[in-house]
Amino acid sequence: MMTNQKNTGSFPINRKLLGAGLLLGGVGAAAGLLGTVLIGVALATAGRSWVQQFETSPTERAARALQQARAASQAGMDAWRTASTPDGAQVG
Repeated sequence: MMTNQKNTGSFPINRKLLGAGLLLGGVGAAAGLLGTVLIGVALATAGRSWVQQFETSPTERAARALQQARAASQAGMDAWRTASTPDGAQVG
């Protein structure tokens, strides 16, 4: 037997409005995600170009420091060899 009674435990939903809201929410989320990715790419690019602006690479800096240390060591040894004693005689 059919009845004309409505289910009193539910409330009416405008499905078109709900679908449009879901669609716009999804589009907004995708746009937000895209914006976040673009910000990340821009920051990474800026960081990379900033690092490339350094005068020398870390490897070149280390090689230069080693060369300077060797030169300083050699200069110290040469100075020690040619140093004068208090009475004026040469050492070595």
